[in-house]
Amino acid sequence: MISFEIENPWTPAHQAVESSEHATLTRLLDEGADVNEVCCGMTLLMHAIEWEGDSALQSGNPIDSALTAIVLAYGADPAAEVNGSTAHELARLYDHAMAIRLLERFSTRQGFTARLGRLRRR
Repeated sequence: MISFEIENPWTPAHQAVESSEHATLTRLLDEGADVNEVCCGMTLLMHAIEWEGDSALQSGNPIDSALTAIVLAYGADPAAEVNGSTAHELARLYDHAMAIRLLERFSTRQGFTARLGRLRRR
């Protein structure tokens, strides 16, 4: 019998997304995990959207947005691109309307925060 070990490619935060472990993800981000880290060609935000969309498709259950909301609340960049792909594109691909609304709200909020920061520096 041939035995081999499969190496887990995920960082701890990405593993929390992959396992849908909301509390673990929140704890890791709260302890300083990089909310914009890239692993296996995805940011945490992209991974959250992909996991939520794919899980809903495979299970037939309604789509959820809790992972996306957690990652955005901890400051994920909604505009980040990896290999030419964005979180918005993934959300549209999965018809993930909740994620699209969250991305739009956080994109607007981050733009406002950046403008406010520039005004304060003047």
